[in-house]
Amino acid sequence: AKHLQSIADTIKHLTASLKANMSESKTEAAKEEIVKIAKPIINIVTTITPIIIAYSQKAWSFYKSLPEDYIKLIIGFILCFFGGIYPTVFAAVEAAKHGGIKTLVAALGDLSDEAIKIIEASKKDDDADADKDGAKDVDQIDAKALILRKANLVVTKMNPEKVDKAIASIYKVWLSVVAVLSLQFARTIALSMSISDFLKKPTDHIISPYVRKIVPREYEKWIPVVLGWITKSIAMSIAWYIQTVISAVTSAMIGALIISRALLKLAHKHELTFGGMIPKDHKETYIDEFVSYAFAFFGVWFQFKMNFDLPFPLNFLFWPLEMAEVFIRWSITKLD
Repeated sequence: AKHLQSIADTIKHLTASLKANMSESKTEAAKEEIVKIAKPIINIVTTITPIIIAYSQKAWSFYKSLPEDYIKLIIGFILCFFGGIYPTVFAAVEAAKHGGIKTLVAALGDLSDEAIKIIEASKKDDDADADKDGAKDVDQIDAKALILRKANLVVTKMNPEKVDKAIASIYKVWLSVVAVLSLQFARTIALSMSISDFLKKPTDHIISPYVRKIVPREYEKWIPVVLGWITKSIAMSIAWYIQTVISAVTSAMIGALIISRALLKLAHKHELTFGGMIPKDHKETYIDEFVSYAFAFFGVWFQFKMNFDLPFPLNFLFWPLEMAEVFIRWSITKLD
């Protein structure tokens, strides 16, 4: 019995040792994976962020340098041909104009300045060789030390008061925008709830019994919840599609009128009056209305033709707007 107990203790000790070694090897492997992932991510962020900030600043400067008529022409074109594709984005921009667009731009500028400063410091830190051994310091430390090193760099180089003020300003503008959009799209949310309630009874009486036959008994309590999620998702898709169609038509008409009147002003400035047919003031003629009808028709047709979704490569170029549209829809729907 003593021998058996000794053998059992030995086996138990060996098993514990094997588990410890396996745990250590897994931990080391995990650390190596983190190192492999963390460093490229930091390099990508420090490389791409300055480019995005620089091009954003150039685009904003170019926009501000344009004459008023050209700005109206661009805005009208975007509304006319893309208003139904990004309805909440354009509504958010319009709401931000009344909720502090200048404050928002200033806050984003402050954050970009801080980001550039930290990225430049991080690049210098990546090339640092404090012990003069010919190898970069960041290549001689593990993932945990690298993360702590970069976190310390961010904390020491950042201006906390400037960042805090900028984030607070952005948050205030965002709250005002969400409040306006929640009211503006309240009918869409109410419509989705009505559709969801309409679909709930047929789903419970027709689809649910078939699902219960397939799903194991222990998971049956999840059936009403999951079917409710699916029903609400379908209802939201239908409601937002209807809203998209409404937004496409209205924005096309508004954008078309902006385009026609901007073209009217530009034609008069360049003395293209076509024998006096184009007056100085659009109130003295119906030409702008007739031209806007054509632009509105093509704007609505284009959006329906694209099924309210941009094709490649336009969807690649406008992916920030795609992300913003999804996020804003989720935000105002979540609040309701």
